[in-house]
Parts: sequence; structure tokens; C-alpha cells
Amino acid sequence: MARRGGVCLARNDQRYGQYMKIAATEFKARCLRLMEQVRRTRKPILITKRGRVVAHLAPPPPEVVKPWLRLRGSVVRARDAISPAVSPRDIRALR
Repeated sequence: MARRGGVCLARNDQRYGQYMKIAATEFKARCLRLMEQVRRTRKPILITKRGRVVAHLAPPPPEVVKPWLRLRGSVVRARDAISPAVSPRDIRALR
């Protein structure tokens, strides 16, 4: 484990993989900065008390775009939506 300014970087921990571990007292002092770091890097942090993991700070899931909002702005308006698309002369020709 490498230690950097009160923060432990876990290396190949069987249970938690490569997570950054931080003591609860250190987390309390640097909470806002660490939350911003997790949001920016999308790498979770494990918070420990006396060497035992007590919390897991993880980034939020990606926002799901509603399918109908993806279509916004892609519709082309027709001039006359009520009249038939094919002329009566063309309909008679097809019979």
C-alpha cells in the first residue's frame, strides 16, 4: 500500500481491487474536494475507520436521456398535414 498525505492507495486488494482508501477523519477534513475528485475521475473511494471499510463514495450513474427527448428538434413540419399525399389522378391510375 502506498501512502500519500494520509490517503492510502490500495494495490491489488482482493476484495476491493484498486480503490483509493482514506481514513474517516481525513475524509471529514477533505470531503468536498474528494467528492469533486470522484465526480471528475469517476473512481470510487473507500472510507475506513481503524482499517475497516465503513463507506464507499462512488460517482453517480450516468444520466439516462429519455428517448422522446432525443428526437427533439428532428421533426420536419409538413405544409398541409390533412390533405392526401397522393393525388386522386395517381390513385385512379393505379387501379
